[in-house]
Amino acid sequence: MRVAVIGATGRIGSLTVEALERDGHEARRISLSQGVNVRTGAGLEPALTGVDTVIDVLNSTAPDRAETVGFFTTTTNNLLLAEERAGVRHHVLLSIAGVHKVEGNAHYAGKRAQEAAVQAGHVPFTIVPSTQFHDFAAMVASWSERDGTALVPPLLIQPIAPADVAGVLARVAAGRPQGRHGDIAGPDAQDLVDMARRTHAAQGRAVRLVPTWHNGVFDESMAGDVLLPGPDADIAHTTFDAWLADLAG
Repeated sequence: MRVAVIGATGRIGSLTVEALERDGHEARRISLSQGVNVRTGAGLEPALTGVDTVIDVLNSTAPDRAETVGFFTTTTNNLLLAEERAGVRHHVLLSIAGVHKVEGNAHYAGKRAQEAAVQAGHVPFTIVPSTQFHDFAAMVASWSERDGTALVPPLLIQPIAPADVAGVLARVAAGRPQGRHGDIAGPDAQDLVDMARRTHAAQGRAVRLVPTWHNGVFDESMAGDVLLPGPDADIAHTTFDAWLADLAG
C-alpha cells in the first residue's frame, strides 16, 4: 500500500514513516522541505497521485486561538480537496483524546476545527485521538523555564510513547476507514509534575519545578480525569518507566 505522511519530517511523522516501511508499505514523505506547501496547497495534488491513504500529523504551535483554528482548517481543507482529486481512499488524522472536553485552550480549539473539517469532507476517514506523549512533561516545563525554575501544571495524564502512536497510525492506515477510532493511550496514569522531575533526572538536569495552574497555557478545566482516555481505549504497551530507561541510555 502507498501511504502519504503529511508532516513526515516531524517527530511523529518520521516515526510513522519508519512504522509503515517496517510493515512493508511504501511511505511517501510530504513536507515543506519536500517542496509541498499544505498551507497554500502548492504541489499537493501531484504529490498525492497514486496514494491510497493519507496520514495527517501536521502540528501548529501558534498560541493564538484564531491563528491555530485557521491553520488546521486551511491545511485540512487543502488536503481533502487534493485527496479527492487524486483518488485517495482513506484520510487518517491524529487528534487528541478529550479534545471536546476542553474549551479554553487554543490548540484544542484548532484540533476540534480540524476534526470538524475532516468529518464534513468527502474522503472516508479515521480520526485517531491520542493522549499526550511521554516527552510532554519536559516540553511543558521548557516553555516556562527561567533561571533553573519551571512552572508545571499538576495535570493527570496517561501518556503514550511516540513510537507506539506511529505504530497505531500505520496499522489504521492499512485498514478500512472507521470514522472515529477509540482513544489510544499508554498503560499508566501519571502526574505531569512528577513526570517532568523524572525526565529531567534521566537527562541529568536539575530544574526546580513549581506546581501551578498559572503558567499561561493550562487551567483548572484540565484538572482531574479530563485528559485521561475513555473506557474503551486502545492501550499501548510501552510504559513511562521503559521510555525513561531508554532516554537515560
